[in-house]
Amino acid sequence: MRRRKLPTEQDAQVDMTPMLDIVFILLIFFIVTTSFIKEEGIMVNRPKMNKSNSPSAPAMLIQINESGVTTFNGDLVDIERIPARIESFIATNQSNSVIVIPAFDTNHNDVVQVLDQVKQFSQLTISIGK
Repeated sequence: MRRRKLPTEQDAQVDMTPMLDIVFILLIFFIVTTSFIKEEGIMVNRPKMNKSNSPSAPAMLIQINESGVTTFNGDLVDIERIPARIESFIATNQSNSVIVIPAFDTNHNDVVQVLDQVKQFSQLTISIGK
């Protein structure tokens, strides 16, 4: 009868060097292929406190509801007619501030169109309310 040789116990070791190489290669790949995109938005210039304004000077109020209907001091107005309303208001009142109040669900395009119409008057201070 033959005797079986008992296998000698060997310490099994895993070489981690190739795995670390792969991890570093993947890290370099993701760093190189990542693209950083600067998100664009509307730049809002907050007005500075102007103490020369009299507190009794009336402000123009432009409201925009969810469906895009625009009102100027409570009266319905088309967005294209806002500059004419502002000119007539400035002619009768000593005002230099406009408050734009869009509803929560208002389309951003409507708000931008209103702001573009108001920005034609550089002497006006534009405030956005909620």
